[in-house]
Amino acid sequence: MAEHCDVVIVGAGLSGIGAACHFQRKCPNKSFVLLEGREATGGTWDLFRYPGIRSDSDMYTLGYGWKPWLGEKAIADGASILSYVRETALENDIDAKIRLGHKVIAASWSSERAQWTVEAERGPEREPVRFTCRFLYAAPGYYAYDAGYTPEFAGRDEFAGRIVHPQHWPEDLDYAGKRVVVIGSGATAMTLVPAMAKQAAEVVMLQRSPSYVVSAPARDPIAAFLRELFSEKVAYALTRWKNVILGMLFFHLPRLLPGLAKRALIALARRDLAPDYDVERHFTPRYNVWDQRVCLVPDGDLFEAIRAGKVTVVTDHIERFTRDGIRLRSGQELAADLIITATGLQMLPLGGLAFTVDGRRIEPSQTMNYKGCMFSGLPNLAYAFGYTNASWTLKADLTAEYVCKLLNHMDAVGAVRCVPRVPDRTIEERPWLDFTSGYVQRSLALFPKQGSKRPFRVYQNYAFDLFTLRHGLIDDGTLELTPAAALAEPIAALPSTSEDPAQ
Repeated sequence: MAEHCDVVIVGAGLSGIGAACHFQRKCPNKSFVLLEGREATGGTWDLFRYPGIRSDSDMYTLGYGWKPWLGEKAIADGASILSYVRETALENDIDAKIRLGHKVIAASWSSERAQWTVEAERGPEREPVRFTCRFLYAAPGYYAYDAGYTPEFAGRDEFAGRIVHPQHWPEDLDYAGKRVVVIGSGATAMTLVPAMAKQAAEVVMLQRSPSYVVSAPARDPIAAFLRELFSEKVAYALTRWKNVILGMLFFHLPRLLPGLAKRALIALARRDLAPDYDVERHFTPRYNVWDQRVCLVPDGDLFEAIRAGKVTVVTDHIERFTRDGIRLRSGQELAADLIITATGLQMLPLGGLAFTVDGRRIEPSQTMNYKGCMFSGLPNLAYAFGYTNASWTLKADLTAEYVCKLLNHMDAVGAVRCVPRVPDRTIEERPWLDFTSGYVQRSLALFPKQGSKRPFRVYQNYAFDLFTLRHGLIDDGTLELTPAAALAEPIAALPSTSEDPAQ
């Protein structure tokens, strides 16, 4: 027997709990449930436990728009963010609607019944359970929680020490006084390296190629000043908009002036390092600013650790692991007692759910994005996917707000099904993300496409999305709304790969 509600939210992390708060406030007549595959809420901020875990976005924009961030640090540690997310759920009575240990694996849509049937596995026994709903809101994040990405390293089994991926940090890992090599140059490595350097005998950050690294104050002095002048709510809103505007400038100006931006960021890194440091080799990327995400280091902690001699950056390629460490292509040997593979995530669109619509299997890669949150051919479904150039929550909040507006509009006009169409065949397909990062490129083919024109473009622009999602029309000529009387007609022109054998 399936349990029924108006909305099923997949995931009880930052995005899922935020969406639940939106539904509760703006769609009070809608019932909903959150299905969380893990045995704890918080998503990323509960999963990751490695030393120094923190945000790489400021909390005035990573936080929810309606709940002021009151912590001292703008660049907050993971435990504080987790506490903030769980506090939000508790304050809004969301906890009672969360089902832990419910891993959603599939969803099938029936136009005849105008509803999704959601298949999940409950608990360690993986007991099959079923839910039905009118609308499916996917907020499972963008990567696989089960395991991170680790390349195949020759000689891995020869290494006498321990090899750890940061996504599943062992509680018993003792690195005090040890020689540590951290492989990677992304946000995780930039966080781990200075944190581990406080206890380890030595830490080497081994990278194939450099990333852009920018130092930012861990505390926001303007936010503190505004809190003295205004109420917490007003000060938070002003700080949030200040950081939104600065963030947009920091993204778009480098796109307009790539050469100048590259020189400026490298000059900042040179300023924070010793005069004779080889910035050209270790902190000068081969790509333009924002072709990959810029790494943020609070109060320049990475640069400080390098200056203090606690951290060494090595730019080279791995030839193989050895018994005592890593041999590089240059012939150099890196001695190690412990190797950390900060080599990235396994991206996973829509939580890896298997979708069928009216008996036909739909692959997300065969669909096209609509307004950054819905997809052609997938009815009554939205996906919370945040920004790659700004705080995740800015876009997740707008998505939830838009879905509330959509559901209320459907009630007002008597519609029971909504599905985006791609009426203009001249619209060209483009990749979902315009990012050259390895973790993105490895899995990009699995994600929905975006189009060359709006509303099928993914703009990565908060101001544009604010106008489109908050103030734009629901009946825009692209989103097809169907009343119950017309549901005998199945969804036409669906992309499909195979018949669902279960139908």
